[in-house]
Amino acid sequence: MAVPLSTYRLQITAGFDLDAAASLVGYLRDLGADWIYLSPLLQAEAGSDHGYDVVDHSVVDPERGGAEALDRLSGAAHRAGLGVLVDIVPNHMGVATPRHNSWWWDLLQNGQQSRYAEAFDVDWAFGHGKIRIPVLGDGPAELDRLELVDGELRYFDNRFPVAAGTADDGASPAEVHERQHYELVNWRRADAELNYRRFFAVNSLAGIRVEVPWVFEESHREILRWLREGLVQGLRVDHPDGLADPAGYLEALRLATNGCYVLVEKILEGPEQLPTSWATAGTTGYDALADVDRVLVDPAGRDALDALESRLHGDPAATWATLVYRNKRDVADGILHSEVQRIARLLPNSAADDVIADLTAEALADLLAWFPVYRSYLPLGLESLQEAARRSAAHRPELAAELNRLLPLLGDPGHPAAMRFQQTSGMVMAKGVEDRAYYRFSRLTSLNEVGADPDEFTVTLAEFHHRQRTRQAGFPHSMTTLSTHDTKRGEDVRARISVLAEIPAEWEVALEQLRAAHPLGDAPFENLLWQAIIGAWPAGRERLSAYALKAAREAGTSTTWTSQNIEFETKLDHLVTAVTEPGPTRDLATNLVSRVQPAGWSNSLSLKLMQLTMPGVPDVYQGSELWESSLVDPDNRRSVDYELRQRLLARIDSGWLPPVDETGAAKLLVTCRALRLRRDRAELFTRYAAVPVFGAAATHAVAFDRGGAITLATRLPIGLLAGGGWGNTTIGVAGRGYMDVLTGERFTGPILRVADLLARYPVALLIPAEGNRRATDTPTGRHA
Repeated sequence: MAVPLSTYRLQITAGFDLDAAASLVGYLRDLGADWIYLSPLLQAEAGSDHGYDVVDHSVVDPERGGAEALDRLSGAAHRAGLGVLVDIVPNHMGVATPRHNSWWWDLLQNGQQSRYAEAFDVDWAFGHGKIRIPVLGDGPAELDRLELVDGELRYFDNRFPVAAGTADDGASPAEVHERQHYELVNWRRADAELNYRRFFAVNSLAGIRVEVPWVFEESHREILRWLREGLVQGLRVDHPDGLADPAGYLEALRLATNGCYVLVEKILEGPEQLPTSWATAGTTGYDALADVDRVLVDPAGRDALDALESRLHGDPAATWATLVYRNKRDVADGILHSEVQRIARLLPNSAADDVIADLTAEALADLLAWFPVYRSYLPLGLESLQEAARRSAAHRPELAAELNRLLPLLGDPGHPAAMRFQQTSGMVMAKGVEDRAYYRFSRLTSLNEVGADPDEFTVTLAEFHHRQRTRQAGFPHSMTTLSTHDTKRGEDVRARISVLAEIPAEWEVALEQLRAAHPLGDAPFENLLWQAIIGAWPAGRERLSAYALKAAREAGTSTTWTSQNIEFETKLDHLVTAVTEPGPTRDLATNLVSRVQPAGWSNSLSLKLMQLTMPGVPDVYQGSELWESSLVDPDNRRSVDYELRQRLLARIDSGWLPPVDETGAAKLLVTCRALRLRRDRAELFTRYAAVPVFGAAATHAVAFDRGGAITLATRLPIGLLAGGGWGNTTIGVAGRGYMDVLTGERFTGPILRVADLLARYPVALLIPAEGNRRATDTPTGRHA
């Protein structure tokens, strides 16, 4: 099995297609990347900027360049010595435009007689033999707006098929609609009455059943061709938690691909570990992201930020745990109630008596709200179900008897309700936590990231080293990452926000001044928004306005997607205008930015070097070799200026050691030198050991030895400066010469002064100085 030493993620779109990616191969090789990592390539909905809404599994998306462009990119990559990793989407298909998805069109036209009735996950009985499509507006007679055009039913721009023999007798469009295998219903009915499985709560993404052998074969035929013909060397599996049997799917994929390199987009909660029985090299790296973020957060700031959060909420009990429960429960009772009801219909006695059915649904919703991880994989994870039942019974004693009745059924791997519960628990977690609680908990928003637990404020040095040893021992080829197309804040936004834990009192004063200047009447959200503005500065008005509006609607405390509060949104717009135009509000913001910016840059370089050199396969998200100041999507998918990056890399390769400044060139230096070292000197990255640090400032250093390559990074830079700097702090290494590959400077062990090592940059990457050999002898970092 070919395994990458590193990857570089590219978002392939109509505006940046496979040929555009091919044009970057030389740059990515020079940067030091080992494999190119591509977003989904199969044909997606027209205009899709992400590719997760696949409508045709049989072809490479023509908008993204098509099969011939994939051939060209693969050939260019392989000639340059680079592999190719591609993101695939086994859980769902795009159905927003039925005419573009032949499987869905056939299903709507032929109902349960369709060949594809087995492919989609539909509860036909609940729909009285029809699949419900939530597209109608709120008018009293929306079906009267239907038209029959060219043998299709049309509702505004929506086109739907007509079953044979149902439209040839002069019937009205509404009468023809009554004869179909689908029922067009009001869009609001999706929350409680939908009868097909979706991706989370997205009506336009319909779940498919890859556990059915022919569905797996037909949905993977083109993907397997890529591997068979050597175009692609590895796969990244999107959202495995939505599958009925993730382990079985991964085993089928292993057999079909002869065991190629496979990663899973699996979110691990707290100490949760990836099942060792899965046929995968590891996760896509959110667990690693959480580790490196938290080791740079000052634990001394927790109490003050906790107190501020409590005051802003006006509720001493507004803890993260209670917020998670309430938001997950809201989701289970709201946008995902149709999924809860479907589980209930699979359980005995639930449909025979309305009182029992209501009690069953109530108990299921509470179990889902208390479930501590995304999902179980029975029999693995049974303890999570039992823990959720204990919490629910303690919180709601009146549910105890029903919980006791349900527990054996939901814990039975063979019971259909247990399978459905496992698929649903991840949806409730994602929608309740990632897309809601993350926008309501504002204590320190650098911690509110996908795959991370905001309640874990910091990670000690000892715990950080323990987690890296565990990763090295268990999943050494798992991906590590700092930014993705799904992160809520780019890595350097988080790095700057984390500085606030070092100056909580200053932050509270500045926040009160900013809130007083532009009150929104939603204190926790204001805290979250101002942190984002300070973290992403300087971001233009358009970007900040789009983020502020999305964040406010996701939070749902003052405005929502479905019920907009125009007065609040107008105030929000005025706030963004005030902070992006000359005036006192902008002055307040820029003064605070100037206070945290240098420490934020220090954190950024430390984050990057640790992530690139820690155990695992490091990924660099597109453009993040310079400062990554993106906010939530679609901001983090905007175009990247690669001409600028190539010019800066050429200067670095000519001998330039850039300053740490707003250009981000110092981060490019760290990125290319670390990637090249991992590629050209892989023997230096074979183990993990903490490097001892001695002296008064020892707690401000993170140091580890990867088997010859030693990483040294700065943490808590404001506290370090306040304490007088590094002073006599040292690290203990073997008694030989070392070279910092970032600067080319040489040092002699066994005792090295940190002040000397970090005289130019807040990070250093040391290797044994053996003769004149070094990782940067040529522009590409390759050895002659």
